[in-house]
Amino acid sequence: MKNDKNIGCNELNLKQTASYLRKHNNYIILTHASPDGDTLGSAYALYYALNEIGKTACVLCPDVIPKKYDYFARKTDHVSMENSTVIAVDIATEALLGGLKDEFAGKINLCIDHHISNTRYAENLYLDASAAATAQSMYELIEQMKVNINDITAKALYTGLATDTGCFKYANVTEKTHLIAAELYKFNIDAAEINRLMFDTKSKKLIKLEQMVLSKSEFHFDDRCFLLPVTAEMQEETGCSGTELEGIAVISRSVEGVMVGITMKQTDMEEFKVSLRTYPPLDASAICNKLGGGGHVAAAGATVKGTYEEVKARVLKAVGEALEEVDAGSDSVR
Repeated sequence: MKNDKNIGCNELNLKQTASYLRKHNNYIILTHASPDGDTLGSAYALYYALNEIGKTACVLCPDVIPKKYDYFARKTDHVSMENSTVIAVDIATEALLGGLKDEFAGKINLCIDHHISNTRYAENLYLDASAAATAQSMYELIEQMKVNINDITAKALYTGLATDTGCFKYANVTEKTHLIAAELYKFNIDAAEINRLMFDTKSKKLIKLEQMVLSKSEFHFDDRCFLLPVTAEMQEETGCSGTELEGIAVISRSVEGVMVGITMKQTDMEEFKVSLRTYPPLDASAICNKLGGGGHVAAAGATVKGTYEEVKARVLKAVGEALEEVDAGSDSVR
């Protein structure tokens, strides 16, 4: 299998992807590391849909799935690699496979995604960059497959839609997103409870971590950039790490006047997961591409190696260049 970005990746449309999913029998569904509601919701929705039509499937996650997703994310049976079709869900690059990368890199038969920065590493790709979430595409795929949606599948799909749209407040939300959400309300999903779990519930240790992070926060570029450091020491002292840190990135662009929010989460002695959140005309994906990552226009990320000061310097340099381009464009318009 060729995994060059421009060679060996067969791009499928919705109908072709639905046909592909009905064609095979045994599936291994992969989510990305530090799983969020979209990768998990999409993966489990596909798992339940495949089960509905008699297919064998399992979901594999590189990390421990947070307990808050227990209402739809259940342990699945083991499926052997032999004669199985491997599907990556909501995974823009193989680097996001984390601990599953060694086993599955170069062996992914189909990727279902909505990230414009997808590196086309899979044998086949269904990519709808206009979709607000991969869960939006997954709903359409399940409909195209003519598979009945049940309550637990609807919960998984709603979770993916809600979490990747910031509870439907981000710019990626379209009329189609709302229409699909409305269809999911016809099932017993308890959307209010899902939204409470996803957006309004924090552990005491996360609140303590947020206090520490904010105390070390920094403004740059005339207060248009807000940087939040999440060091290993902070994580160790509070006992808060991994997927519990998802909400920190949202804080980074919630300050008035900030165009770009940066969260630097330490993942190793000299490695940081950098998350960017931007407002127009800044492009978070373009900035993160310079750092070896990618994502969406308003939200993107990259893993950057180096000491805290080295990584901070690289990230601020990339952000500064983007802001300079915006300023130059504004001057030329005047």
